[in-house]
Amino acid sequence: MNQPLLHHKFPELVSRLPYVRLGTAPTPVRRLDGLGSRNRLWLKDESVFGDGGWGGNKVRKLEWILPDVLARKSRRIITVGGLGTNWGLATALYAKRFGIGTALALIDQPVDDHVRAQLERLRRSGATLHLTRNKARTVACAPWLMLRHTRGGRLPYYLPPGGSSPVGALGYVEAGLEIAAQVEAGDIPEPAHVVAAVGSGGTAAGLLLGLRLAGLRTGVVAVVVNDTLPLGPREIRDLAGRTETLLRRRGAKLGDIDLTSGKLTVTREYLGPGYGYATAEGRAAQRVGLEHGIPLDPVYTAKAFAGLLEIDAKTLVDDGPIVMLDTFGPRPD
Repeated sequence: MNQPLLHHKFPELVSRLPYVRLGTAPTPVRRLDGLGSRNRLWLKDESVFGDGGWGGNKVRKLEWILPDVLARKSRRIITVGGLGTNWGLATALYAKRFGIGTALALIDQPVDDHVRAQLERLRRSGATLHLTRNKARTVACAPWLMLRHTRGGRLPYYLPPGGSSPVGALGYVEAGLEIAAQVEAGDIPEPAHVVAAVGSGGTAAGLLLGLRLAGLRTGVVAVVVNDTLPLGPREIRDLAGRTETLLRRRGAKLGDIDLTSGKLTVTREYLGPGYGYATAEGRAAQRVGLEHGIPLDPVYTAKAFAGLLEIDAKTLVDDGPIVMLDTFGPRPD
């Protein structure tokens, strides 16, 4: 499938909203047999998305972001992440293909073997790394960083952490439409909820809007894994609303959409001490995941998987199928 579903559904966007294919869609779905109390748990494997670079949910965002960078005639991106940022690595690797440089402001997080290996990958990616250490210093350094990476009188294209801008959120508007297409094709029953780890909000916001555009009643369960950003229902609905506004301004004939009525559950119960810290629940979820052929990372997807298992066990959401997005996208060097 080369044309995105968003362009297929709203052909008026084809010439007004640039897009480039970076992965293979749709990503597969499967029932998690033997898990849960009512055999209602499913997995949508976003970890395989990406055509050779660092994969996962970040690449869906870059399919819309990178063409927007080029359309604005910018040749450099500046963005923010933790020391082990998957987002920053994906941005550096994919942007380089289009002649776009990347500068990363890196904030401290707990360092383990994965983070050390990731830092080495970041150094080899060609990105310029700035160790800004914490949120306050990053904000204070922002004007200098923007000027430092200005090229030919053009400021760099700034991206918030995780690429969670209205343009970036289009990646998961697309994924919401994709889930609806898989329901229509009979690959999966209509989910009662989709569960996703939330580090910057773009995945949950895009899903909330995409599922509404698709006409599904599916709710979104956002498992917060980041304590450095405001990630409550208001912030996620606000980003979904700004993404809707972007689509309307580009000419999409959306009709009436009530994002306030979309089912959205935001939980911080699985966060633990903070961003980057493993939890006992997450480690247990990793062990269960491996038994079912699902590798999970301790920062994001292990916490979401722990939430999925407990949500099912406690019936914390409506009865019906529950789908987890596996957004972990490791790639061998």
